[in-house]
Amino acid sequence: MKRRKWLISLIVIIPLIVDCGQLIRRASAKQLSPVTCQLSTQRDTVALPSLSYSMKVGKDTLILPDSSKAWSDFFRELDSLRAGKDTVITIVQLGDSHIQAGHLSGRVMRLFQQVFGNAGRGWITPLKLSKTNEPDDYFIKSVAKDWIAGRCIQHTRKTPIGIGGIGIQSASSSINLDVVITPNNGAGYEFKEAILYRGEKSMPMLPAGVLKDSIQTLRADTVCAPGVLADTFRISRLTDTLQLQSTRRKAGTNTLRPASSFTNLYYGLTLKNGGRGILYHSVGVNGAMYVNYTDETYMRQLALLKPSLLIISMGTNETFGRRFNTDEFSDQIEAFLALVEKELPNTAILLTTPPECYKRVRSGKQRTYVRNDNTVRAARAIRDVAKKEEVACWDLFTTTGGKNSCRKWYSSRLMGRDRVHFTKEGYQEQGTLLFRAFMESYNNR
Repeated sequence: MKRRKWLISLIVIIPLIVDCGQLIRRASAKQLSPVTCQLSTQRDTVALPSLSYSMKVGKDTLILPDSSKAWSDFFRELDSLRAGKDTVITIVQLGDSHIQAGHLSGRVMRLFQQVFGNAGRGWITPLKLSKTNEPDDYFIKSVAKDWIAGRCIQHTRKTPIGIGGIGIQSASSSINLDVVITPNNGAGYEFKEAILYRGEKSMPMLPAGVLKDSIQTLRADTVCAPGVLADTFRISRLTDTLQLQSTRRKAGTNTLRPASSFTNLYYGLTLKNGGRGILYHSVGVNGAMYVNYTDETYMRQLALLKPSLLIISMGTNETFGRRFNTDEFSDQIEAFLALVEKELPNTAILLTTPPECYKRVRSGKQRTYVRNDNTVRAARAIRDVAKKEEVACWDLFTTTGGKNSCRKWYSSRLMGRDRVHFTKEGYQEQGTLLFRAFMESYNNR
C-alpha cells in the first residue's frame, strides 16, 4: 500500500517538475525575468530605498481596501513591467503646494521609474508663465509677457483651467513656447513625443528651431474634452528641448486668419520618451483644496491621462480655515471621490493625510507660531472617509511623527521658514516614505 502511494505521488509530481523546467528554460532562452512555477512559494520582492533622516515613526504601511479590483489590477500591471512587458503604467498625483514644488512627487516618480522603468517626464504646466513657482527639472519660456493666468483656486477664474489646474491666456498675435528639460535636475527626461493641450479657439503651434524638420505634427481637429484640443509632436530622436511657434495659417492653405478670431489659451504638455515603464504625472496648485478640483469639466480632462492610480494629497489648506469643521471637510472629500469614481471608474485611488504644521497667531503686538491642531483632525477625517468609501489611505501625518512632529521636522531643518512647507530635503524624505509604503504593500500582497 505504501509503495502504491509513493508511485502515485511520483506520477503527480514529475510532470509538474518537467513543466517548471520547461518554463525556466524558455525564460532563459528569451532573456525574460525568472518564471515562478506552481511549486514556488517565494515572490521576488522590491528592495526598499534607505531613508536619509531619522524622522519616520512606526511601520511603512499602506491601508488598502479589503477588496479592490482596481488595486489588484494595478499590482498586476507592476508585475508585468517587472516581467519585461512592453507597456506603460500611468500614475497621477494631485495636490496643493506640497505637490506643486515637485520635490515630493518627483522623488516618488524617480523611485518608481528606477524599479519599473522610465516612460517619460509626464505632465508639465507653464507655472512660471502664470507667475508662480515651477519644479526644477523643466521650464517653459515665452517671449510673450501679457499672460493672464486662471487657477482652480480662484473664486472667479480669469481663464478656463486645464489638467494642471491652471490656464494661461495671451492676446498677442504671435506666441512661442520653449519647453526645456534642465540638464541636472531633469537628467533622464529627454523626450520623443510631446502632447500640447490648448483651448479650442487658440492658435495652433508648429515646431520651430533646429529640430523643426525632424518633427511630425499631428494637429487635432476635434476636442478630446470640452473645449480642449490636444496636438501631438513626434520627434525623430530624444531631445531635451522643443520650440513651438503659433500660426494663424489655416491648415493645408496659405490663408491667414485674423488674430482677433483666436482666444489663445494653453494648459500644458505631456512628455514621453517612447519607452516602457512608469509615466508619472504630478499636478499641484498652491492653495488648492478638495473643493477646487471637484468640478466635472476638470475631472473629464484629468481622465484624459487614463491613470491606473490616482494619489490625492490635500488637506493642509482646509485646516487654516477659521471655522474648520471635520464633518464639512469629510463631505467635501466624499463629493470629490464621487466625481472621481464617476469619471475614472477603473482607477485605484489613494488618499494621503497632510503632515503636521504650524500656524501664525497674534499674541498682543507680536506674531508667533503654534502647532496647527486642525491637522490631526483632518488626518483622522481622511482616514475615516477612506475606510467608509473603501479606498486606500497612506497616513503621512502618523508616519512622520503625528502630534508635535512639526517641532522635530523644524529643528532638523527639514521644514521651511514659514513652518508650513518643507525644504527640498524634507519633501524628498516624505517621497521616499511614500514609495517605501507602496513597496511594502506590493511585496506583502
